[in-house]
Amino acid sequence: MKKFKVTITETLEEEVEVEAESAEEAEQKVMDEYYRCDRILDSDNFVGTEFSTEELPEKKLNREREER
Repeated sequence: MKKFKVTITETLEEEVEVEAESAEEAEQKVMDEYYRCDRILDSDNFVGTEFSTEELPEKKLNREREER
């Protein structure tokens, strides 16, 4: 039987209006708030889920046994 790794990615999103002299300054202000935990995203900010799957390679030990 094959093995797979399935990754679940949940996306949270919040739009923030901020006054600043430039886009870079605006982004930095919001990033500072976020990293100070002044802005905490939770389930109210949920916007979607994605799943991705990749097949895992067989372990080397299994291949060596098959070759014998």
